[in-house]
Amino acid sequence: MELVTPGIGLLFWQTVTFLIVLFLLGKFAWKPIMTALHERETSIESALSAAEKAKLEMQALKADNEKLLAEARMERDKILKEASEAGNSIVETAKLKANEEGARMIEQARESIENEKRAAITEVKNMAASLSLEIAEQILKRELSDKTAQHTLAQDYIREVTLN
Repeated sequence: MELVTPGIGLLFWQTVTFLIVLFLLGKFAWKPIMTALHERETSIESALSAAEKAKLEMQALKADNEKLLAEARMERDKILKEASEAGNSIVETAKLKANEEGARMIEQARESIENEKRAAITEVKNMAASLSLEIAEQILKRELSDKTAQHTLAQDYIREVTLN
C-alpha cells in the first residue's frame, strides 16, 4: 500500500472551502449558537439562583413555622396552666365556703342545743318549784288541819320575827 499525497490544488481548495465554511458559520451560525449557549447558561444560572432562593425561603418558612409552633405550644401551656390555676382556685374557694358553712352550721347547732338545754333546765326548775309548792301546800294542809298545830306555828313565827 502506497500513500497518496494530495496535490497542492486539492489542498488549496480544501483550505478555501474550510475558510468559507468557517466565515459562513462565524457570520451566520456562530452568533446564534453562542447566543443560545449564553441564554442557556443564563437560564441555568437563574434557575440555580431561583432554586437557592427557594431553598432559603423554605428554610425561612420552616424556621417561621418552628417559631410559630413553639409560640403555640407556649400559649397552650400558658392556657393550660391558667385553667389549672383557675380550677384549683375554684376548688379552694369551694372548700373554704364549705368549711365556713359547716362551721356556721355547727355553731348554729351548738347555739340551738344550748338554747334547748336552757329551756329544759328552766322547765325542770319550774316543775321542781311547782312540785315543791304542791308538796309544801300538802304538808301545810296536813300540819294546819288541827287548831293547836296552827296556834303553835303562829307562835313560832312571831317569836322568830321578834328575835330578828
